Order: sequence, then structure tokens, then C-alpha cells
Amino acid sequence: MRIAFLVLISCAGAFGWGGRAHGIVNRVAIQTLPGDGPAFLLAHEDLIAQLASMPDTWRAFDEPFLKIDEDPNHGWFREQFAFMKQVPRSRYEFAIALHDEYLRIRKKDSARARLMNVRWAGTLPYAAVEGFERVKSAMRLYRMMKVAGTDTKTIELQLAYEVGWLGHYAGDGAMPLHATIHNEGWKGPNPNGYTTDPRIHGRLDSAYPDLLELSATDIRPLVAKPQILEDAFDAILAHCDRATGVVEQVYRLEKAGAFGKGTDEARKLISDQVASGAALLRDLVHTAWIDSGKEIEASRANPAAPRKPGRMYNGYPESLDNPQYNPATGSAPAPKPR
Repeated sequence: MRIAFLVLISCAGAFGWGGRAHGIVNRVAIQTLPGDGPAFLLAHEDLIAQLASMPDTWRAFDEPFLKIDEDPNHGWFREQFAFMKQVPRSRYEFAIALHDEYLRIRKKDSARARLMNVRWAGTLPYAAVEGFERVKSAMRLYRMMKVAGTDTKTIELQLAYEVGWLGHYAGDGAMPLHATIHNEGWKGPNPNGYTTDPRIHGRLDSAYPDLLELSATDIRPLVAKPQILEDAFDAILAHCDRATGVVEQVYRLEKAGAFGKGTDEARKLISDQVASGAALLRDLVHTAWIDSGKEIEASRANPAAPRKPGRMYNGYPESLDNPQYNPATGSAPAPKPR
């Protein structure tokens, strides 16, 4: 098992944060869970850290269907869809909006139109929020099993897997070159003479964190205090936006050779971004835990009431009577929490 995980991590490094940074994100997230969080996950810290790079193994050429599905989940290229006034609260509505823009520009800007799709816009926030909801759903089941006196070993391992999987997207969302069209070298006008070498991505992913010998001990003090997220999707979008905001700093530091020299500014940038990934994962897990408890309490208080989807969606999202129903997707978008 240990050999398999080492192979997994070494193969995954070419895609997202390298094994070192992804593992730190997951490990520190678990280490910094507050006292009222899911403490049982502490026993699975090593497994959750080892699973951090798992989603990158789903992007291999040997699994072409899976690769097509998974590739977009690792990027969020904000500049590509700047025409959107608001990011849809539906993965499918996002894809349709991109296609509509493709149709609008395909004749007058064919080069840009070729990239107006989910692969080159990215779907990372959707993958992350879907992962958050998987964790919350499994936590509801864990709580019910504990009350029933059922052995929870299996569901704990399932949760370790779900949290490890979710952590990958929290980590990728903190990696600046996953949040920009300049993900593999500077694209378009380049008045500052930034590198166009695509290898900058791999260097920032793996070579620089390895050079700095980053560790969980380094990152843990940098992680913000825990918070319950009012809206997981909005929190994920803000997380990715913060990464986009330091893209030019990455290129400026690379041009100055700061990463290769391991300067204080370069160390701080990478450390802060890894800490940001850990904080988001920790807050998503903590929020899922608190929300799952509230949902069970509400169900016990009023067993006859419809479950949360019925209350929040004014009827189920797929209902044709739902006022937000979109016939193009067959569903209403996800609502904002009340």
C-alpha cells in the first residue's frame, strides 16, 4: 500500500501542486480542525494526506473518457469568462454560457472561440463544491450510524477518501497558475517580458516547494482561524480569485530568479498560498460537519417536514414548476443558503 501511494504521488506531480504541497494542504487542514469539528478524522490524517494527489491520476491518457471529464476540474481561468456578470450556481449553466459566447464570437475571433469551452475555462469551483456536498452527505450518514450504534469504520474510511479528494481542489484553487490563462507561460501582450516557457507551471508546482523544503510545521502557523462558511460556493470562488490576484507576482518573481534563489518573498508567496488551501479545506470540512448536524436536528424536530432540498428550492430543482427551472439543463441552479 505504501509503495502504491508513493508511485501515485510521484506520477501526479506533473499536473497540480506537487505531492509535497498537496500533502501539506490536506495534513494541515486536518491538524487545524477546531474542537467542535469531526475529531475522528485525526486518526486518518496520514491517509488523507496520501490521497491528496489522487485526482491527478484521473487525467492520464490511458483513461481518455475520465481525462476528458476530469481535466477541467483542475483550472479556473478567470480571464477567459470575464464576460460573465455572475458565475452560475450550476455547472451545466456555466457550460452553456460558455457555448453561447463561443457561438457569438466564433466568426469574428476564431482563435479565442477555440478556447471558449469548459476545458479552457475550467470548472474547479464546481468540483470543489460538489466535493463539499459529498463530505456533508457522508457526515450525515456517519452521525446517524453513531446514534444507531453501528460500526463506523467503513464510513470513516469513505470520509477520509472524500476529504482527501476535496483537498486536491482546495489546493489547486490556491495554486496561482491554476487560476489564470497564463497557466503555462504568459499569453498575449507581454510588455513586462515575462517568461512564455510552459515549464514555469511545473517549477511552481513542484520544484520550488521542494527547493524550499516546505513542511506542515512551516505552514500550520500561517493558516487563518477556523470559520463556518455561510456559502461554500462563494467561499471557493473567493479562494480562487485570491490566487488569480497573485499571478503577476509569480511571473515577476520568476523573472527576477527569486524562486531559484529561495528568496523571502518567493517563500512567503508559496507558503501563503499553501496555507490558503489548507484553511479552505479545513473550513469546508468543519462547515460540512456543523451543517450535517443541523440538518439531522431539523429532521428530528419535524419528521413530517420535507427534507432540506424541498424547503430551499421551492420544490425540487428538477420540478417543472420550480420558478428557477432551466429547460436547457433540466434543473434549477443551486440556491444561496438561507
